[in-house]
Amino acid sequence: MTGIIRIIGGKWRSRQIKVIAHPGLRPTPDRVRETVFNWLTGRIQNARCLDLFAGSGALGFEALSRGAKSVTFVEKYVSVVKAIHQSAASLEALNACEIVLGDGLRWLRQHFHLEAFDVIFLDPPFAADLLPKCFTLLSEGGFVKPNTLIYIEAPKPLTAKKLPDSWQILKQSTAGEVVFHLVEVGEA
Repeated sequence: MTGIIRIIGGKWRSRQIKVIAHPGLRPTPDRVRETVFNWLTGRIQNARCLDLFAGSGALGFEALSRGAKSVTFVEKYVSVVKAIHQSAASLEALNACEIVLGDGLRWLRQHFHLEAFDVIFLDPPFAADLLPKCFTLLSEGGFVKPNTLIYIEAPKPLTAKKLPDSWQILKQSTAGEVVFHLVEVGEA
């Protein structure tokens, strides 16, 4: 079974993307995406983005719709990656997308020292408790630089002591069972 979600702002406003029904897949709701992209206003234009654990790709496509330069989508399930690819094709956005079939942590380990991203969307499966490992790999692997913004979804609020030293929480809010955060990387 599949569903659809709509892009809420930018050049593709009201366009729909397909969402594959898959265990653990939680597309970020419209209301949350609206809040997050309000937080990112002024920082998303021409940004290089990483949508790690991409799921439906809603966050990455929303970023492209609002002027991001490129998005790397990383997702480990073939059917979900195919849906992301179909959405990118229907939006005529394939030239701005790198769509990777692979495990998010493994991809981070294999791609050390790439050019740092401007914005990272981090929404791993909650049950796997992957955030601490992601923080370490992102911080130590050259994926972030001072001023990189990281959007994080988690089952409970993050505290500064759970983040790398130079990272700070700028904003935090709750929607249902999800706490979402905007974190900025500072000088190391």
